[in-house]
Amino acid sequence: MPAISIQSPYRSLERALTGEPRPIQGGRVPVILVLLAALALLLGGCGSSTGGPGTISKGAPLAHPTPATLVLDFEPNAVHAGIYRALAAGYYRAENLRLTVLQPAATADPLTLVQAGRAQFGLADGSDLAGAIARGGDAQAILAIAQRPLGGLIALASERLTSPAQLQGRSVGITGVPSDEAVVRTEVAHAGGDPRKVHVLDAGFNGAQALLAGRIQAFTGFIPADGVALQVAGHPITAFPLDAWGGPPYPGLVAFATRRLIASDPALVRAFIAATLRGYDDTLADPARSLEDLLQANPSLSPSLTTASLDAYLPLFTDSGRVPFGTLRPGPLEALSRWMLSNRLTARPVSPARYAARGLLPAGR
Repeated sequence: MPAISIQSPYRSLERALTGEPRPIQGGRVPVILVLLAALALLLGGCGSSTGGPGTISKGAPLAHPTPATLVLDFEPNAVHAGIYRALAAGYYRAENLRLTVLQPAATADPLTLVQAGRAQFGLADGSDLAGAIARGGDAQAILAIAQRPLGGLIALASERLTSPAQLQGRSVGITGVPSDEAVVRTEVAHAGGDPRKVHVLDAGFNGAQALLAGRIQAFTGFIPADGVALQVAGHPITAFPLDAWGGPPYPGLVAFATRRLIASDPALVRAFIAATLRGYDDTLADPARSLEDLLQANPSLSPSLTTASLDAYLPLFTDSGRVPFGTLRPGPLEALSRWMLSNRLTARPVSPARYAARGLLPAGR
């Protein structure tokens, strides 16, 4: 979904549904951390090769301790379990990478900070990245964190919906960004319905609350986050994932850098990739251990919500075991570009070669 300036919906949803007063740690990214990130960029070349991608031996640690910054897509949550596992296990340090992880103040921050050179790596929704590239940005994906879209239509199970077409004549809440309307159009039309007969309301990021209040019958949201939060709070849901109802099976969350960093310091990029891959491979093999690492690093997270959310994310990391973690597949990327063009979310196509960096992942990925 296109990036907008808004606090993460995850914690606000948890507060609203469970009543737990859990303040967001850090809130806005402190100025000093942004300055440190800038310093990390200036120092990032120390000890790193500046040769081309073919000159770096995959898996070789950096020659000297090298600082770098990663900006998350939202505040820490279950989708980041592999990153916190890699931090706890020392995988980044084993690559001689001194990684600082920042949470954003706004969802636009990862793309903004990385493209401005104030951070080396970021996480973003796969469609956000495509939009940024189409607008002329220099960002490029280096890893797929989630192989499938995270969003879709969410309704209460008590509505007994079996198809998005049944939303004709009913009210659906959206956040107000263009891609949400595209999700509604895509899913309802794919199910044989007429999207023009759906009453679309702007619910902001309060879709779950509006749903429980009966003001809407469904809303567009992140199923492993918004949907799971409803379930944990005792409100069973029916979810209609975008890629199951006419949408492209694009990577729902990607790690990215800039093409200029990939070209100038491929060793740094490969070190980040290698450690992150190890963290997520550990998470797939032993989710409980990674969950413990995540919760220890972020004690304000709700254990019950985070556990349930990680259970929902696990199959998305590898498309239920069909794809090695991290792989960026050309087919889904082509489908994403076509979908965004047809829904006027971009003005020009984004090819898989432009979207995803090549030659950085280990063999078999």
